[in-house]
Amino acid sequence: MTTKEAVKKWNISERRIRKLLQDGRIEGAIKVGNNWNIPIHANKPADKRSMKLDNIEFIIDLPNHYFDEVEELNERLNSKRPIAKETLKALKESLNLEWTYNSNGIEGNTLTLRETQVVLEGITVGGKTLKEHLEVINHERAILYLEDLIKDKEPISEWIIKNIHQLVLKQIDDNYAGRYRNVNVSIKGATHIPPDYLVVPELMEQLILKDKEWKKYHPIIRATLLHGELVKIHPFIDGNGRTSRLVMNLSLMKSGYQPIIIKKENRLDYYNVLDKAHTMGDYTDFVKLVNELEIEMLKRYLETACGKPQVL
Repeated sequence: MTTKEAVKKWNISERRIRKLLQDGRIEGAIKVGNNWNIPIHANKPADKRSMKLDNIEFIIDLPNHYFDEVEELNERLNSKRPIAKETLKALKESLNLEWTYNSNGIEGNTLTLRETQVVLEGITVGGKTLKEHLEVINHERAILYLEDLIKDKEPISEWIIKNIHQLVLKQIDDNYAGRYRNVNVSIKGATHIPPDYLVVPELMEQLILKDKEWKKYHPIIRATLLHGELVKIHPFIDGNGRTSRLVMNLSLMKSGYQPIIIKKENRLDYYNVLDKAHTMGDYTDFVKLVNELEIEMLKRYLETACGKPQVL
Protein backbone atom coordinates (compact mmCIF):
# COMPACT_ATOMS: atom_id res chain seq x y z
CA MET A 1 0.00 0.00 0.00
CA THR A 2 1.04 3.64 -0.39
CA THR A 3 1.72 6.10 2.42
CA LYS A 4 -1.68 7.72 1.81
CA GLU A 5 -3.38 4.34 2.16
CA ALA A 6 -1.45 3.74 5.39
CA VAL A 7 -2.69 7.12 6.69
CA LYS A 8 -6.29 5.95 6.32
CA LYS A 9 -5.65 2.45 7.66
CA TRP A 10 -3.66 3.49 10.77
CA ASN A 11 -5.22 6.91 11.35
CA ILE A 12 -1.89 8.73 11.73
CA SER A 13 -0.39 11.58 9.73
CA GLU A 14 1.54 11.03 6.53
CA ARG A 15 4.44 12.96 8.03
CA ARG A 16 4.57 10.50 10.94
CA ILE A 17 4.43 7.54 8.54
CA ARG A 18 7.33 8.93 6.51
CA LYS A 19 9.32 9.36 9.73
CA LEU A 20 8.59 5.73 10.68
CA LEU A 21 9.67 4.64 7.19
CA GLN A 22 12.87 6.66 7.39
CA ASP A 23 13.68 5.10 10.77
CA GLY A 24 13.08 1.60 9.40
CA ARG A 25 10.19 0.89 11.78
CA ILE A 26 7.73 -0.50 9.22
CA GLU A 27 8.71 -4.07 8.41
CA GLY A 28 9.01 -4.98 4.73
CA ALA A 29 8.62 -1.42 3.42
CA ILE A 30 10.57 -0.77 0.21
CA LYS A 31 11.48 2.59 -1.30
CA VAL A 32 11.02 2.85 -5.07
CA GLY A 33 12.26 6.17 -6.37
CA ASN A 34 10.60 8.81 -4.18
CA ASN A 35 7.72 6.56 -3.15
CA TRP A 36 7.31 3.81 -0.56
CA ASN A 37 5.63 0.44 -0.98
CA ILE A 38 4.25 -0.82 2.34
CA PRO A 39 3.12 -4.44 2.76
CA ILE A 40 -0.68 -4.57 3.09
CA HIS A 41 -0.41 -6.71 6.24
CA ALA A 42 2.29 -4.59 7.91
CA ASN A 43 1.57 -3.82 11.56
CA LYS A 44 1.19 -0.25 12.77
CA PRO A 45 4.32 0.57 14.83
CA ALA A 46 3.74 1.49 18.47
CA ASP A 47 3.86 5.24 19.05
CA LYS A 48 6.68 5.83 21.53
CA ARG A 49 7.41 9.50 20.87
CA SER A 50 6.54 10.46 24.44
CA MET A 51 8.41 7.48 25.93
CA LYS A 52 10.85 8.22 28.75
CA LEU A 53 14.25 6.59 28.91
CA ASP A 54 14.70 3.67 31.25
CA ASN A 55 16.50 4.53 34.46
CA ILE A 56 19.20 1.96 33.83
CA GLU A 57 22.36 2.41 35.87
CA PHE A 58 25.49 1.07 34.22
CA ILE A 59 28.59 0.29 36.23
CA ILE A 60 31.65 1.93 34.70
CA ASP A 61 34.32 1.99 37.40
CA LEU A 62 37.25 3.92 35.94
CA PRO A 63 39.72 6.34 37.54
CA ASN A 64 39.65 10.05 36.79
CA HIS A 65 41.37 11.02 33.56
CA TYR A 66 41.23 7.40 32.36
CA PHE A 67 40.92 8.56 28.75
CA ASP A 68 43.86 10.98 28.86
CA GLU A 69 46.12 8.74 26.76
CA VAL A 70 43.59 8.04 24.03
CA GLU A 71 42.68 11.75 23.83
CA GLU A 72 46.33 12.80 23.65
CA LEU A 73 47.04 10.28 20.88
CA ASN A 74 43.99 11.41 18.92
CA GLU A 75 45.05 15.05 19.22
CA ARG A 76 48.53 14.13 18.00
CA LEU A 77 47.09 12.28 15.03
CA ASN A 78 44.85 15.21 14.11
CA SER A 79 47.87 17.52 14.26
CA LYS A 80 49.58 15.35 11.61
CA ARG A 81 46.76 15.75 9.11
CA PRO A 82 46.50 15.75 6.20
CA ILE A 83 48.22 12.37 5.77
CA ALA A 84 49.33 11.59 2.22
CA LYS A 85 46.36 10.11 0.33
CA GLU A 86 48.20 7.07 -1.01
CA THR A 87 49.68 6.30 2.40
CA LEU A 88 46.30 6.60 4.10
CA LYS A 89 44.61 4.54 1.39
CA ALA A 90 47.11 1.69 1.79
CA LEU A 91 46.69 1.68 5.59
CA LYS A 92 42.89 1.71 5.39
CA GLU A 93 42.86 -1.18 2.90
CA SER A 94 45.10 -3.20 5.21
CA LEU A 95 43.03 -2.41 8.29
CA ASN A 96 39.72 -3.10 6.53
CA LEU A 97 41.09 -6.50 5.55
CA GLU A 98 42.05 -7.25 9.16
CA TRP A 99 38.71 -5.93 10.39
CA THR A 100 36.79 -8.18 7.98
CA TYR A 101 38.95 -11.23 8.72
CA ASN A 102 38.70 -10.90 12.50
CA SER A 103 35.02 -9.96 12.73
CA ASN A 104 34.01 -12.89 10.52
CA GLY A 105 36.46 -15.16 12.32
CA ILE A 106 34.85 -14.40 15.66
CA GLU A 107 31.61 -15.77 14.20
CA GLY A 108 33.24 -18.97 12.92
CA ASN A 109 34.42 -18.10 9.39
CA THR A 110 37.44 -20.35 8.65
CA LEU A 111 39.11 -18.27 5.93
CA THR A 112 42.65 -17.20 6.79
CA LEU A 113 43.80 -13.58 6.50
CA ARG A 114 45.45 -14.33 3.17
CA GLU A 115 42.39 -16.21 1.91
CA THR A 116 40.19 -13.30 2.95
CA GLN A 117 42.37 -10.98 0.89
CA VAL A 118 42.15 -13.31 -2.10
CA VAL A 119 38.35 -13.38 -1.88
CA LEU A 120 38.26 -9.57 -1.83
CA GLU A 121 40.37 -9.66 -5.01
CA GLY A 122 37.62 -11.67 -6.67
CA ILE A 123 39.20 -15.12 -6.47
CA THR A 124 37.39 -18.21 -5.17
CA VAL A 125 39.15 -20.23 -2.47
CA GLY A 126 38.84 -23.99 -2.89
CA GLY A 127 37.38 -26.01 -0.04
CA LYS A 128 35.54 -23.04 1.47
CA THR A 129 31.79 -22.53 1.48
CA LEU A 130 29.87 -19.95 -0.54
CA LYS A 131 28.61 -18.52 2.75
CA GLU A 132 32.17 -17.85 3.94
CA HIS A 133 32.97 -16.08 0.66
CA LEU A 134 29.82 -13.95 0.93
CA GLU A 135 30.59 -13.03 4.54
CA VAL A 136 33.87 -11.50 3.39
CA ILE A 137 32.39 -9.61 0.45
CA ASN A 138 29.42 -8.39 2.49
CA HIS A 139 31.52 -7.15 5.41
CA GLU A 140 33.77 -5.15 3.10
CA ARG A 141 30.70 -3.55 1.52
CA ALA A 142 29.35 -2.73 4.97
CA ILE A 143 32.60 -0.95 5.85
CA LEU A 144 32.35 1.13 2.67
CA TYR A 145 28.76 1.98 3.63
CA LEU A 146 29.99 3.26 7.00
CA GLU A 147 32.48 5.52 5.23
CA ASP A 148 29.66 6.96 3.12
CA LEU A 149 27.60 7.58 6.26
CA ILE A 150 30.51 9.47 7.82
CA LYS A 151 30.88 11.64 4.72
CA ASP A 152 27.15 12.39 4.71
CA LYS A 153 27.10 12.98 8.49
CA GLU A 154 24.13 10.64 8.87
CA PRO A 155 22.95 10.13 12.47
CA ILE A 156 22.70 6.55 13.72
CA SER A 157 19.11 5.31 13.40
CA GLU A 158 17.15 2.07 13.26
CA TRP A 159 17.07 2.43 9.49
CA ILE A 160 20.86 2.62 9.29
CA ILE A 161 21.31 -0.36 11.64
CA LYS A 162 18.93 -2.37 9.46
CA ASN A 163 20.83 -1.31 6.35
CA ILE A 164 24.11 -2.47 7.88
CA HIS A 165 22.55 -5.81 8.79
CA GLN A 166 21.06 -6.14 5.31
CA LEU A 167 24.55 -5.78 3.85
CA VAL A 168 25.98 -8.31 6.31
CA LEU A 169 23.44 -11.00 5.36
CA LYS A 170 22.97 -10.15 1.67
CA GLN A 171 22.53 -13.35 -0.39
CA ILE A 172 23.20 -15.39 2.77
CA ASP A 173 19.70 -15.05 4.20
CA ASP A 174 17.71 -12.48 2.24
CA ASN A 175 14.49 -13.40 4.05
CA TYR A 176 15.84 -11.98 7.31
CA ALA A 177 18.44 -9.50 6.06
CA GLY A 178 17.63 -6.08 7.50
CA ARG A 179 14.56 -7.37 9.37
CA TYR A 180 14.03 -7.81 13.07
CA ARG A 181 13.61 -11.39 14.26
CA ASN A 182 10.15 -12.90 14.59
CA VAL A 183 11.19 -15.75 16.89
CA ASN A 184 12.86 -16.07 20.28
CA VAL A 185 16.55 -17.00 20.31
CA SER A 186 19.32 -17.99 22.70
CA ILE A 187 23.05 -17.24 22.52
CA LYS A 188 25.29 -20.27 22.66
CA GLY A 189 27.66 -20.15 25.65
CA ALA A 190 26.19 -16.93 27.09
CA THR A 191 24.34 -16.50 30.37
CA HIS A 192 22.19 -13.68 29.01
CA ILE A 193 18.90 -14.60 27.33
CA PRO A 194 17.77 -12.08 24.66
CA PRO A 195 14.34 -10.47 25.14
CA ASP A 196 11.12 -11.74 23.57
CA TYR A 197 10.96 -10.91 19.87
CA LEU A 198 7.67 -9.02 20.36
CA VAL A 199 9.43 -6.22 22.27
CA VAL A 200 12.42 -5.92 19.92
CA PRO A 201 11.00 -2.96 17.89
CA GLU A 202 10.25 -1.04 21.10
CA LEU A 203 13.69 -1.81 22.56
CA MET A 204 15.41 -0.70 19.37
CA GLU A 205 13.58 2.60 19.40
CA GLN A 206 14.61 3.04 23.04
CA LEU A 207 18.20 2.23 22.11
CA ILE A 208 18.36 5.08 19.58
CA LEU A 209 16.95 7.47 22.19
CA LYS A 210 19.47 6.23 24.74
CA ASP A 211 22.35 6.66 22.29
CA LYS A 212 21.45 10.34 22.00
CA GLU A 213 21.40 10.55 25.80
CA TRP A 214 24.84 8.89 25.94
CA LYS A 215 26.40 11.95 24.26
CA LYS A 216 27.21 13.05 27.81
CA TYR A 217 29.73 10.20 28.06
CA HIS A 218 33.18 9.92 26.51
CA PRO A 219 32.94 8.64 22.89
CA ILE A 220 34.65 5.37 23.92
CA ILE A 221 31.96 4.74 26.53
CA ARG A 222 29.16 5.76 24.19
CA ALA A 223 30.32 3.42 21.41
CA THR A 224 30.81 0.55 23.86
CA LEU A 225 27.33 0.98 25.34
CA LEU A 226 25.79 1.10 21.87
CA HIS A 227 27.51 -2.15 20.87
CA GLY A 228 26.72 -3.88 24.16
CA GLU A 229 23.08 -2.90 24.38
CA LEU A 230 22.47 -3.62 20.67
CA VAL A 231 23.81 -7.14 20.87
CA LYS A 232 21.96 -7.58 24.19
CA ILE A 233 18.68 -6.93 22.38
CA HIS A 234 19.87 -9.36 19.68
CA PRO A 235 17.39 -7.85 17.22
CA PHE A 236 18.20 -10.15 14.31
CA ILE A 237 18.14 -13.92 13.88
CA ASP A 238 21.75 -13.94 12.68
CA GLY A 239 24.55 -11.42 12.11
CA ASN A 240 24.11 -9.53 15.40
CA GLY A 241 27.79 -9.65 16.37
CA ARG A 242 29.14 -8.32 13.08
CA THR A 243 26.41 -5.69 12.90
CA SER A 244 27.05 -4.54 16.48
CA ARG A 245 30.80 -4.23 15.91
CA LEU A 246 30.15 -2.23 12.73
CA VAL A 247 27.73 0.07 14.57
CA MET A 248 30.22 0.53 17.42
CA ASN A 249 32.90 1.56 14.94
CA LEU A 250 30.46 3.87 13.17
CA SER A 251 29.91 5.61 16.51
CA LEU A 252 33.67 5.91 17.10
CA MET A 253 34.27 7.27 13.60
CA LYS A 254 31.45 9.82 13.95
CA SER A 255 33.17 11.05 17.14
CA GLY A 256 36.50 11.53 15.37
CA TYR A 257 38.16 8.29 16.49
CA GLN A 258 39.34 5.29 14.47
CA PRO A 259 37.50 1.97 14.07
CA ILE A 260 38.89 -0.75 16.31
CA ILE A 261 39.56 -4.41 15.54
CA ILE A 262 38.60 -7.07 18.08
CA LYS A 263 40.90 -9.94 17.18
CA LYS A 264 39.66 -13.44 16.52
CA GLU A 265 42.11 -14.94 19.01
CA ASN A 266 40.75 -12.68 21.76
CA ARG A 267 37.12 -13.66 21.27
CA LEU A 268 36.89 -15.46 24.64
CA ASP A 269 37.88 -12.29 26.52
CA TYR A 270 35.49 -10.34 24.31
CA TYR A 271 32.60 -12.72 25.04
CA ASN A 272 33.37 -12.60 28.76
CA VAL A 273 33.24 -8.80 29.01
CA LEU A 274 30.04 -8.78 26.96
CA ASP A 275 28.38 -11.34 29.21
CA LYS A 276 29.45 -9.40 32.31
CA ALA A 277 27.90 -6.25 30.86
CA HIS A 278 24.68 -8.06 29.98
CA THR A 279 24.18 -9.94 33.23
CA MET A 280 25.56 -7.46 35.76
CA GLY A 281 25.32 -4.12 33.95
CA ASP A 282 29.07 -3.73 34.53
CA TYR A 283 30.66 -2.24 31.42
CA THR A 284 34.02 -1.44 33.05
CA ASP A 285 36.01 -4.26 31.43
CA PHE A 286 34.33 -3.83 28.07
CA VAL A 287 35.14 -0.10 28.03
CA LYS A 288 38.74 -0.91 28.97
CA LEU A 289 38.97 -3.38 26.08
CA VAL A 290 37.65 -0.86 23.56
CA ASN A 291 39.91 1.88 24.93
CA GLU A 292 43.01 -0.33 24.68
CA LEU A 293 42.17 -1.27 21.11
CA GLU A 294 41.57 2.38 20.19
CA ILE A 295 44.98 3.31 21.62
CA GLU A 296 46.54 0.51 19.57
CA MET A 297 44.82 1.75 16.42
CA LEU A 298 45.78 5.40 16.98
CA LYS A 299 49.43 4.38 17.42
CA ARG A 300 49.31 2.56 14.08
CA TYR A 301 47.93 5.64 12.38
CA LEU A 302 50.58 7.82 14.04
CA GLU A 303 53.35 5.49 12.85
CA THR A 304 51.99 5.88 9.33
CA ALA A 305 51.65 9.65 9.65
CA CYS A 306 55.27 9.86 10.86
CA GLY A 307 56.50 7.74 7.96
CA LYS A 308 57.41 4.67 10.02
CA PRO A 309 56.96 1.24 8.45
CA GLN A 310 53.88 -0.79 9.40
CA VAL A 311 54.10 -4.38 10.61
CA LEU A 312 50.91 -5.86 9.16
